[in-house]
Amino acid sequence: MSSLPRVTVPPTAGLPLRLGDLLPWGNANFDDALAQWLGVPAVQLECSGTSALMVALRTLKKLAPARNEVIVPAYTCPLVALAISQCGLQARLCDLSRDVLDMDETMLRALCSEHTLAIVPTHLGGRVADVRVAQHFAQMVGAYVIEDAAQALGARVHGEAVGMQGDIGIYSLAVGKGLTTYEGGVLIARDPEMRKSLRAMHRRTIGPSLGWELLRSAELVGYAAIYRPATLDWAYGAPLRKSLAEDDWIAAAGDDFDAFIPQHTLGTWRQRVGVRALVRLSAHLLQAHERAQPRIAQLMQLPGVEVVGDMAPDAQGTWPALLLRMPNRAARDALMRAHWASGLGLSLPFVNILSDYVRYAPLLGSAVLDSVMIARDWAQRLISVSNSEWLTDEKFAQLMRTLESAVHEP
Repeated sequence: MSSLPRVTVPPTAGLPLRLGDLLPWGNANFDDALAQWLGVPAVQLECSGTSALMVALRTLKKLAPARNEVIVPAYTCPLVALAISQCGLQARLCDLSRDVLDMDETMLRALCSEHTLAIVPTHLGGRVADVRVAQHFAQMVGAYVIEDAAQALGARVHGEAVGMQGDIGIYSLAVGKGLTTYEGGVLIARDPEMRKSLRAMHRRTIGPSLGWELLRSAELVGYAAIYRPATLDWAYGAPLRKSLAEDDWIAAAGDDFDAFIPQHTLGTWRQRVGVRALVRLSAHLLQAHERAQPRIAQLMQLPGVEVVGDMAPDAQGTWPALLLRMPNRAARDALMRAHWASGLGLSLPFVNILSDYVRYAPLLGSAVLDSVMIARDWAQRLISVSNSEWLTDEKFAQLMRTLESAVHEP
């Protein structure tokens, strides 16, 4: 039996680090540099995007203690469910629209009530959600809006950074999200009083942890060393093939998260790395945009394959990956079983909707009863194509032939 081809294409277009980024001296004012780059008044650094969400939720709970429900898209990162549960809040799952990868307006309105603490529109895969809908319904019931822009650092709408339309915005600096400190999170808010409340919650609940910071620092050095074609097969391809051989799609997609969410401050050295890498981020995002556009044009010619675009008007999303909706689940599953580990940059954003994970469904409480059939259909048909510079034109041409065959197979 022949071995599977080597994998050298990461699932998303992360920004490679350089040796000079790792120097132990230099400017550590990462928060100031990032705020200036984003064009926002200030940013608050956290140790992860999930930790940032927990700080946001706890802050809002203190401001509105009588409210306890958080409305999220049914198809989103399982870490969102973990964060809501660990903050002692109740998730509510909103179905998705049939036509766009965004929360369904009718169901969102039905879920909103005097119990709603926050609505969390999500800019999945760098695609910009229409936050205006969430704002409208949140204002109707006196709730808040948290923009989950974990996968959309650098995206803009109406010329403004995503995350500034709602009350709070969240970015992730995890691996594969563009700029990375291996793990890291960012909070932004348009209102000065909200920023003051977020800072106060951070001071009350989060402190330094030498153990976690040493671990993350070592992981960041490892990322800088192995995030290149010569070593990606060892770091990414081999574990992927192992998970697929065991038919464990959840592990293959990276959806197998630890229940414990560490919360600590972001160390000085990792902030210095972030400052240096940030200088190259604009050029990196521009190159990703220019690489994506002709490929999107080709993908749009495939019958039955839908390229997911921005949902908000006047939006300029980022392109860590291209999201495609296949014509049906059978075509999607056959494609992934045959080619997930074939070096063509194929992956899944998330395997399931939140209530379909055996591991995470118990965290949802009564939300497992929320009607989410359309979101489930999205989850069963969606695929992700890497927009990494290492997915060459030759490999992309091979991917196009593979997709065309998948669509036409009975």
